[in-house]
Amino acid sequence: MNSKERFSNRVDSYVKYRPSYPKEVIDYLYDTVGFSPNSEIADIGAGTGIFSALLLERGSHVTAVEPNKEMREAAEQKLGDDSHFRAVSGSAEMTGLPSESVDFIVCAQAFHWFDRTASRVEFKRILKPDGKVVLIWNSRLTHGTPFREDYDRLLHTFGTDYKQINHKNISPEILTAFFQPGAMHEARFANQQIFDFAGLSGRLLSSSYAPAPGHPDHESMMNELQRIFDRNQQDGHVSFDYETEVYWGEV
Repeated sequence: MNSKERFSNRVDSYVKYRPSYPKEVIDYLYDTVGFSPNSEIADIGAGTGIFSALLLERGSHVTAVEPNKEMREAAEQKLGDDSHFRAVSGSAEMTGLPSESVDFIVCAQAFHWFDRTASRVEFKRILKPDGKVVLIWNSRLTHGTPFREDYDRLLHTFGTDYKQINHKNISPEILTAFFQPGAMHEARFANQQIFDFAGLSGRLLSSSYAPAPGHPDHESMMNELQRIFDRNQQDGHVSFDYETEVYWGEV
């Protein structure tokens, strides 16, 4: 499937069940990386605007670049009344933005979909001198509790191409090479969602590799999810745990 179309039929689940990002991450961007209320920021692969919203709360000017029409329209519906926000149809490889027009680029939960060589050229073009790129992921923890390990086994069993498109395939060497030599900085933060079974189901179905209703494996996957929930729930809830990873520097 074309990566730019993968989430077209999952927008509602994405909006409702995908995690936001910890306040500590946003504080880090403004206190350490150098973001400010005056910054012009391009949110590349902005999706439904989850990260754009957090930047707008700090007063920054945000251009959300998103190739998927359905996701872009969801971002516009949520954020379009903010005069500091605009959404454009474009990709990491061809943003359509003017040269030297943005102070920072953020890519939240998106960089693993990009053509890295082409996007690096495009990022260098649209960044102002000394501009910086920030790559961010909510990286789901897969070990350490029975629930984390059960859920990861579920994805390996039923995910249509989970192993191939998992963002953890982006190695430290690939990340380091994307930035100028010696320029990459790293930071990590804890993040968490608490779900009842309906929420857990929605979170699973927001993933592009999860068989959707009508797929031959969908019912079996949901039955197994129910068993996993029943084994691991406490007071009707499970904890969905992440490490939010931040990589930033000049390209």
